[in-house]
Amino acid sequence: MAEESLNDLLGGRRGAIEASLPPLAFGVGWAAGGASVLFGVIAALAVGTAVAAWRLSRGHRPLAVVISLFGVCLAALIVLRTGRAADFFLLQLLTNAASALAWLVSIAIRWPLLGVVVGFALRQGTRWRRDPALVRSYGWGSVVWVMQYVIRVGVFLPLYAADRVLALTATRVALTWPLVAACVAVSWWVVRRTLPAGHPGLRNPVPV
Repeated sequence: MAEESLNDLLGGRRGAIEASLPPLAFGVGWAAGGASVLFGVIAALAVGTAVAAWRLSRGHRPLAVVISLFGVCLAALIVLRTGRAADFFLLQLLTNAASALAWLVSIAIRWPLLGVVVGFALRQGTRWRRDPALVRSYGWGSVVWVMQYVIRVGVFLPLYAADRVLALTATRVALTWPLVAACVAVSWWVVRRTLPAGHPGLRNPVPV
């Protein structure tokens, strides 16, 4: 078994923390501005831009940085269009629902997305798919990721419906890095436990 964990391979903590900063800034700006959507948007865009600049200075892939900042800008446009502060979190709600469905479908068609992501991180391409044990283990590990997205949707949806902006802000932060960390740890444990004894590990697929 390779010594590195999924957290090492996926770099989950840093990305999750960075992703939570613009929504946190929106909630703080909204509250500080007397429930002003404009104040919230300005705060979110300022923090999102600062995070993007910092990531670029650290050598992150420009495309990933642009996509992340685009998400903040899109959320800002939605809330400016509707004037409803909770709509800043609508994109997050929709992407989590779509992600749960995508991961579930990937398991059903035996292309578990955890395997796709880890295979990419290990520069294996799709060689892992020639190993039935890895496909099965990645499938079980992907179930954990499905549950992560389902938990978020289950928490966000009633808060969004009730227009609870500060509660959405708090849960957006609480269900980002802590939940990602738990998901990575549990899915890593599941993958390891479901691989047969003597399997050489993620870096060494055993073709049939």
